[in-house]
Amino acid sequence: MEKTLKKYFALFALPGVVCFLLAFLIPMFMGIYLSFCEFRNLADVEWVGIKNYIDAFTIDNNYSSALWFTVRFTVVTVISINILSFTLALLLTKGIKGTNIFRTIFFMPNLIGGIVLGWIWQVIINGVLLNYGQTIVSDPKYGFWGLVILMNWQNVGYMMVIYIAAIQNIPTDMLEAASIDGAGYWRTLFKIIIPSVMPSITICLFMTLTNGFKLFDQNLALTAGAPEKQTEMLALNIYNTFYGRVGYEGVGQAKAVMFTIMVAAIALVQLRLTRSKEIEN
Repeated sequence: MEKTLKKYFALFALPGVVCFLLAFLIPMFMGIYLSFCEFRNLADVEWVGIKNYIDAFTIDNNYSSALWFTVRFTVVTVISINILSFTLALLLTKGIKGTNIFRTIFFMPNLIGGIVLGWIWQVIINGVLLNYGQTIVSDPKYGFWGLVILMNWQNVGYMMVIYIAAIQNIPTDMLEAASIDGAGYWRTLFKIIIPSVMPSITICLFMTLTNGFKLFDQNLALTAGAPEKQTEMLALNIYNTFYGRVGYEGVGQAKAVMFTIMVAAIALVQLRLTRSKEIEN
């Protein structure tokens, strides 16, 4: 049986390999090539070297400001989402009555599309700010914290479910042994629970990190970069450059390539650091 599976392994893997090539690998290399070109369509391509990469930072300051805004936003959301979701996971694994209902309620926002969420929170936040004669686009800080609130509301429940599964998987005899030895709650938390769920922490940090950097639809619906593109994140900046400025398609492509490399590098560093902290149970 094993020999038969090995014999036909290539045949079974072929559809997946073909889909990977057509849907990911070939478009990726085409995108890298086009980032060094000026083009309107694939029939009219002119090689310009690194000009597009230079123009990405020199034609305006929007890319640099969008990068800084995105970094600040991602740092805040990664910390807040993981702390809140892990805290909720701890509370909802205490055997409290009705925890399944709370898990469902916290998870439901993740099922709503980003554009819809953006419009919902725009209405809510503007409803509050209008009492003070302001709107979400009156000041960049309103847009920043509005995006942070939206991102937390959407993702906390999803990460919470991952943390709950990890906490419930901790052997009860390990926790009982710690209790018998006189370990208090905080000592048990930092010496047993957190080290035991490090694989889940690695996953949740990776997901929140990448989600923060590539946020687009919520940003478009909530603020669209206003006021004066001060709340424009990287993904929205790339979109506006590629589709909003005729003749700058190559610059938009160059921004996209730099964005992909940066997010991949940061995510790989994060994975390496957190995986080094994982323990084998």
